[in-house]
Amino acid sequence: MRPSIMKRTSQWLGASALALMIGIGGVSTAYVITGQTANAQVQNAAQIVVPQAVQPHAGFADLVEAVKPAVVSILVEAQESPRNVQRGGGQFDFNFPDLPEGHPFRDFFDQFGQQNPRGGNDNSGEAPRPRQFMAAGSGFVISADGYVVTNNHVVENATKVTVVFDDGVEQEATIVGTDERTDLAVLKIEGTDLPFVKFESESSRVGDWVVAVGNPFGLGGTVTVGVISGSGRNIGGSNYGDFLQIDAAVNTGNSGGPAFNTQGEVVGVNTAIYSPNGGNVGIAFAIPAATVKGIVQQLIDDGSVTRGYLGVSIQDVTRDIADGVGLADAKGAIVREPASDGPAGAAGVKSGDIITAVDGDPIDDALDLSRTIAGKAPESTVELTIWRDGAETKLSVKLQTLNEEAPAVEEPAQPTPPAEIPTKSSVGLTLVPNSDGTGGLLIQDVEEGSEAAKKGLAIGDAILEVNNTAVSSLDEFEAALDAVKAKGLNTALVKASRDGQARFVGLPLSE
Repeated sequence: MRPSIMKRTSQWLGASALALMIGIGGVSTAYVITGQTANAQVQNAAQIVVPQAVQPHAGFADLVEAVKPAVVSILVEAQESPRNVQRGGGQFDFNFPDLPEGHPFRDFFDQFGQQNPRGGNDNSGEAPRPRQFMAAGSGFVISADGYVVTNNHVVENATKVTVVFDDGVEQEATIVGTDERTDLAVLKIEGTDLPFVKFESESSRVGDWVVAVGNPFGLGGTVTVGVISGSGRNIGGSNYGDFLQIDAAVNTGNSGGPAFNTQGEVVGVNTAIYSPNGGNVGIAFAIPAATVKGIVQQLIDDGSVTRGYLGVSIQDVTRDIADGVGLADAKGAIVREPASDGPAGAAGVKSGDIITAVDGDPIDDALDLSRTIAGKAPESTVELTIWRDGAETKLSVKLQTLNEEAPAVEEPAQPTPPAEIPTKSSVGLTLVPNSDGTGGLLIQDVEEGSEAAKKGLAIGDAILEVNNTAVSSLDEFEAALDAVKAKGLNTALVKASRDGQARFVGLPLSE
């Protein structure tokens, strides 16, 4: 989304252009290191500032003084095509009457303040032209030779990026690489002895102090303090879903800024806020340092990010689905369908398999599996732990490279009208054999108040399988339900299809 406006997905706001997020720090050890690259394995003690440890009640001034030189404001000049003008560019209208003459931010905002919001001139007969706009965000230096981390949405569509240090020094930056999936970007400025900060060596915990430093509303060098309120958050509009939640005040312009622990280490990159009104309400989200480190290194090395690809469509394992397959815990990811040309199918993964672990690491849900596989290197081999037919098995799969381009969406085929009279089943579904050649049973009616209705099955859905057994007649459907009961289970695992998309439903059976 455009860098000048916070991202919006319902009430989810990306702390974009003017979003400045940083962590909260207690106070304590080495904060900023000078004269070394970020990849250095050995630090020279003589070059590390180690202030005396103090208690939190003493304040955070020492920590802030130490890390501030490495935190930067980012000014962006960008171009937006006329058809995208409505993404919010015209709404980026801030007034900063208190900025003195000659202030870099005042010059920046004055330069773009007279732009025509339509992207062209006032002559309505002239075709609209790409519109120039400005934005501002935050970032931080991670190496003495000038690598800078920020958000992708801060520099998206940028034609010029300027980095401004806390002492007012400006330097034009080049974009090394961006990753839209995690909303991270790496910039490069010139330098050999720049102040920089490090990522945390051990993961922070919920309740730990965090200090956020950034550039909210273009004010620059703003410090807010709070704690880590939660972890593993999945926010709307994100396909990453492993954010730290912090309550340090974060606003528009904080995006891309760091959140520090009390040792002056970066625990996360401030990226989004939750707000019903666009302002800070104490709920902000940061990308964890563990994720940032891996993505940033790939961007520095290759300019892009590659991810492992398993080749399966998946969904969460609900309690009903777990009961339907005899799985003790409602965890893991159930495979809807393996891709026809994907590595999982070639290795023997089947529809209905539940992936419970990858390389021995437990999988909580579908998002966890996606994130885990994406973190694996393409062409590497992983061991999947799978629950199938009431027993655990293991399969080795050689991953391929994830293609980030979205596949084309095909219009689902319209079902052929049934040739037989619909017949009501024992679970409140009126079913008829599917006559379009794809097999299964079409739902012609759903009894109001039935378990099937409660689980979301609807008229027009197709029932393809019951407990991994294909069904194409009412007799086969009822026999499959009886087989479930014979195993002592009270829930049937039903594979249904809607608009060409398969999903699994745990359907409770009456006594």
